Amino acid sequence: MTRSTGNRSSGRLLYWLLLPVFVISILPIVRLAFEGVFVGGVPSLDYFRDVLGSGATWQATANSLYTAGLGTIISLVIGGAFAFLVALTDVRAKAALVFCFMIPMMIPPQITALSWVQLTGPSSALLNAFGMAPPMGSPQPLYSAEGIALLLGIQHASIVFLTLRANLRMIPREQIEAARLAGARGGRLWWQIILPLTSPGLIAGTAMAFVTALGNFGIPAMLGIPANYPTLPTLIYQKLAGFGPSVLGEVSVLAMLIGAIAICGVAIHHRLLANRDYRLMGMVGRPLDIRLGARRSLVETILWAVLIAILVVPLMALIATSLVPAFGVKLNLGNFSFGAFYEVLFVQPSTIRAFHNSFLLSVGAAVTLVLVCLPLAYVMVRKPSKLTKLINLLIEVPYALPGVVLAIACILLFIKVPVIEISLYGTLGIIFIAYLARFLVIALRPVMNSFTQLDPALEEAAQACGAGLWRRLRDVLLPLAAPSAAAGALLVFLTAFNELTVSALLWSAGNETLGVLIFNLDDSGDTVLASAVAVLVVLVVIALMSCFQLASRRLPKGVVPWQT
Repeated sequence: MTRSTGNRSSGRLLYWLLLPVFVISILPIVRLAFEGVFVGGVPSLDYFRDVLGSGATWQATANSLYTAGLGTIISLVIGGAFAFLVALTDVRAKAALVFCFMIPMMIPPQITALSWVQLTGPSSALLNAFGMAPPMGSPQPLYSAEGIALLLGIQHASIVFLTLRANLRMIPREQIEAARLAGARGGRLWWQIILPLTSPGLIAGTAMAFVTALGNFGIPAMLGIPANYPTLPTLIYQKLAGFGPSVLGEVSVLAMLIGAIAICGVAIHHRLLANRDYRLMGMVGRPLDIRLGARRSLVETILWAVLIAILVVPLMALIATSLVPAFGVKLNLGNFSFGAFYEVLFVQPSTIRAFHNSFLLSVGAAVTLVLVCLPLAYVMVRKPSKLTKLINLLIEVPYALPGVVLAIACILLFIKVPVIEISLYGTLGIIFIAYLARFLVIALRPVMNSFTQLDPALEEAAQACGAGLWRRLRDVLLPLAAPSAAAGALLVFLTAFNELTVSALLWSAGNETLGVLIFNLDDSGDTVLASAVAVLVVLVVIALMSCFQLASRRLPKGVVPWQT
């Protein structure tokens, strides 16, 4: 095959891949904008005047910015401190520390909120068991803006940790030693050498934590709605729940507002990175390893104490609540019961159905996205053009936008599919499509990075031997990119398995996901049953992560994303 023939083949491949990417990523957003701009098929600003002229809109906007901003600062402090200490120092049991620190990221936000609510307040089964609960009638301290921000910070600290840790591991020991020989010591070494070199990861992690916190629905819904503290995602949810003739137009404007804020955050992130250029010459020989000496035991104690406080203690409170006969009852040896677990597993069919739906959707999304992303990443890296740059930008949009925005866009587009006139609303199909749009960038980025690192000479040698495009992909490139594709698929699976933000607006009776089931049980007052389901979900997540961790020794490097 000649080079021109290969270019034509890759060009045709790009156009075939562009169609599904456009349908799942861009078309719903375009349809969303249409709903807010057109009233009865005529361009109008009526919805904008009604929504943007409402004090409730700007109150929810201010609340969203405050909780997301404060939560991002908390994520930066916790995640940044863990990243610096685990990546750069000689603390022991690093693999265990990383594994435990990643668990909160894989636990659904509604479970995080539920566990902390069970830990604090006068009805806490765990505190009551030890006689430490505040008196009855005391307010729940987490039903506040600061409570929401605290849990948002804990939930998203792992994002900052992952992005920053990757940069820290790339700092060569030789460069730091050269700085020390030049007179850099202590704080000067940190501020002038280490922080500038890791600023891309720090900025990226901060931006991702802010955008994710801005669109988080589970934590503001479970803590903000009882406290009458609306944020933009919960305001959209409450408007949809109230119905009305103009509800879709109004929520479309709200969705565009929160989407504009999220895109501004992403734009600031790109602008900050564009002004920075701290490159490392060559490959890293030996990673930096700071000796803590006599302070190592103290640092390790602090790290494990933080993990126990943000992970173990809330889960203990969740377990304690699942064992009492009724919420608010003191747990003791005479009244603990596994009745709630029996109820949700063997009496209520919705639990098993939710497990089945979540597993089916997450596995299907992971497999489908890998099959799409492998050839798409190849064309985008090997055949760059204006079109590929446009695609690279557009696929960021569904992930940058909050999940509730994407859900509304999918409802508007797929409530009656154009041309074939079939409605996907109320089916698992619309949730599946929303998952593909939401997690496309998570699956694509690792594969693109892998193709970028592969020497083009490998493919050129195969082409010189007569291998066509598909033969080169199958025999040369895909085996080398497989670990990165598997890592992306694993992240998609674990994230989608417990997703709530998107499916909260898309589910219907019989099509519940685990996140929706837990939220609905707690919202209806079945707190003990909600806690039991949450405990089962956490156990499944930890079991899955443990299996991947144990299998990582036999898997190619890079498959398990939290491994070094």
